[in-house]
Amino acid sequence: MTTEVAMAKSAKPASSLAAIPGTLVLVGAGKMGGAMLEGWLARKLPPKKVVVLEPQPSKAIKALAKRGVRINPKGDIGTAAAIVLAVKPQTAPEALPPLAALAGPKTVVVSIMAGRTLGFLEQHFPKSAVVRAMPNTPAAIGRGITVGVGNARMTAAAKKLAHGLLAATGAVEWTTDEALMDAVTAVSGSGPAYVFLLAEAMAQAGEAAGLPRALAETLARETVSGSGELLRQSPLPAATLRQNVTSPGGTTAAALEVLMGNEGVPPLMTRAVAAATRRGKELAG
Repeated sequence: MTTEVAMAKSAKPASSLAAIPGTLVLVGAGKMGGAMLEGWLARKLPPKKVVVLEPQPSKAIKALAKRGVRINPKGDIGTAAAIVLAVKPQTAPEALPPLAALAGPKTVVVSIMAGRTLGFLEQHFPKSAVVRAMPNTPAAIGRGITVGVGNARMTAAAKKLAHGLLAATGAVEWTTDEALMDAVTAVSGSGPAYVFLLAEAMAQAGEAAGLPRALAETLARETVSGSGELLRQSPLPAATLRQNVTSPGGTTAAALEVLMGNEGVPPLMTRAVAAATRRGKELAG
């Protein structure tokens, strides 16, 4: 079966958000929501155009009030140009109904809730362009990757606005097939945890081989982060970069014989991603 997928990368830094046509409402300002907000403000989004709805705002979020960001305002804010949903998917059934009054036909609703489908979102925002998106935690340093899919109400203008909001924290890709989103979540959304586990396991293995703990942790951290940057900058596939490190009969080859065996990393990763994909489908109901 062939699945049609249309991808669009954000190869350049996000453009200015200064001209956003109205109020942007951020619902949920935890780690990911807060990272997105910082990215928007860095790209010239006027603070006075931002409304944050967060029952327990952090000190960092509260401090943004001095710059003009409206945090939990009590007055009427009217119809929003965009609503970004950054709450936990489990809280969505209670959090979304009060927001319906803020959304109109020209509102773009962007959700970064894992597992919550376009159909679920459209029940609450039936008149709006809706985007289901999945970012990942490197968004906190502007190096995230996000994949988005829009509903049938998505216009070129709505997609441009959504793309600008998502690109504030890193690269953006788009798909036309929502069925891929659970696998996206399993690979890139959950993926940073897999990389951190690799660094953790490397450090533990180094310590077991006789290295002092501090040195083992430093070697693992710098090797994983440096290799990731090399992978990012190199035009070569990951497999080629791996082969370039591996001398026949050498130490790397001996290690890879274990890591690439029948019970090694490739089959383990396949099972791990499959488990995360299944969980994403369960969250969707």
